[in-house]
Amino acid sequence: MGYTMTIDVHQHYWRYNAREYGWIGESMAALRRDFTPGDLKPLLDETGVEATVAVQARQTLEETDWLLTLADENAWIAGVVGWADLRGADLDAQLERLAAHPKLKGVRHVVHDEPDDRFLMRDDFMRGVSRLKTYDLTYDLLLFERHLPVAIEFVRRLPEQTFVLDHISKPRIRESVLSPWAENLHEIARYGNVSCKVSGMVTEADWRNWTPETLRPYLDVVFDAFGAERIMLGSDWPVCTVAGTYHDVMNIGLEYIKALSESEQAAIKILNAKRIYRLG
Repeated sequence: MGYTMTIDVHQHYWRYNAREYGWIGESMAALRRDFTPGDLKPLLDETGVEATVAVQARQTLEETDWLLTLADENAWIAGVVGWADLRGADLDAQLERLAAHPKLKGVRHVVHDEPDDRFLMRDDFMRGVSRLKTYDLTYDLLLFERHLPVAIEFVRRLPEQTFVLDHISKPRIRESVLSPWAENLHEIARYGNVSCKVSGMVTEADWRNWTPETLRPYLDVVFDAFGAERIMLGSDWPVCTVAGTYHDVMNIGLEYIKALSESEQAAIKILNAKRIYRLG
C-alpha cells in the first residue's frame, strides 16, 4: 500500500504575548515565544509528516482567521480546527463566514478550563454545537479525564455530530492511574460518531522520565476502545516540546502501530484523518 507518510492532526501556532497565553506558566517558559509554520516544517520533513491540522489555542475569531491565512500560505496545513462563539446569538453568521473557507474543518472550545465541570451540558452551548453539522464541521472535545462522564452524556444527545476526542482525554499518566479513565473511555467509544487523537500524552506524563513503556498501558486502552478505524495521530506541537522532541513524540504512535496490519497503519497514519476531517 505504501503509506509511508503521516498526517499530524494536532498542532498549534501562536505569536506569544503573556496576556493571551496565560496558561503558559513558569514550568512551560520555553513556550513563551512565537511558533510559526517555518519552525515546524523542518520537523515534519525529518519525521515523514506530509500534512497537519492546525488547532486553536486562543478563543478568538481573530486567531481562527489567522490560522486560515497560514493554511492559505502553506499547502501542507491541510485543515484548521478553529474557534467560534458557540453560545453567541450570531453563531450562524460566524459559521457561515468561517466555513466558506475550504480549510476550516472543525471547531473547538477549551472546555477543560471552564469552572463548571458540566459546561458541555449548558443549553446554549449544546445548541451551538448542534449547529456545526449544518456546516459539515467537526467538534473537538478538549477535556480532562474527570469530564468524560459528562462528555458521554453530551455525545449521546448529539448523535449526528462528528466528535474528535483530543489528547485521549488527558488521563493521569504521571500517577500511573488507569481507572476510571479506562472504563469511561470505553464507554464514550461506544458512540460511533466519536474518534480519538493519540496526542498530548507526554505532557500528562513525567516530562523528564517518561518512556514508551510508561505510555503503553494507555495506548492499549485507546486502541482496544476505538479500534484502528477511529484513531488519528497528533503531536500537540509545540506544547509537546516541554517533554520531548517532535520526532520522539510522533514516534510514540508510529512505533506502537507497527504491530498492526498495513491497512490498519494506513488508516491511523493518514486515511482516518482524511475521512474524519475531510482533508483534501
